[in-house]
Amino acid sequence: MADERFPGWHGTTILAVRRGGQVVVAGDGQVSLGNTVIKGTARKVRRLTPGGREVVVGFAGSTADAFTLLERLERKLESAPGQLLRACVELAKDWRMDKYLRNLEAMLIVTDGAGLYVITGAGDVLEPEHDVAAIGSGGNFALAAARGLMATDLPAEDVARQAMAIAADICVFTNGKLTVETIRG
Repeated sequence: MADERFPGWHGTTILAVRRGGQVVVAGDGQVSLGNTVIKGTARKVRRLTPGGREVVVGFAGSTADAFTLLERLERKLESAPGQLLRACVELAKDWRMDKYLRNLEAMLIVTDGAGLYVITGAGDVLEPEHDVAAIGSGGNFALAAARGLMATDLPAEDVARQAMAIAADICVFTNGKLTVETIRG
């Protein structure tokens, strides 16, 4: 997601792991401009409670754009309580079709503990294979590490933390200052 107006902006890695009746979403705190770390403690994993139902969301990309999408997602969830997939599809449709939203540069990982989805501005609502999803600059590193760790008996949180540590060791746009949220299905 490169924006010509802000070349060189990179940041964050978000990883979700589903195992043992729970989903763990972990996000690092790094935001970089070129080869400079602008902030190391950004919090890009949030717990929402629209209509009293808990949802955990991790986002990568522009923070302002992501917060716009989070507000829209909350409204969708309030109008379709307990229907996470429906709310995600409605958000993706709006994001793809709306002239204003179409320009937003972010990606979301969304879970209620049962469903786990990646939402993109291309209109995608993807349910990941292998119970692992990742987005952001270091997403592919975290995804590969977590998929390998899923062959072990580690609990979801340990898989997420170890995979994020591996990603932080490899990706210069990922650090080890994690925000971790767990939600049961």
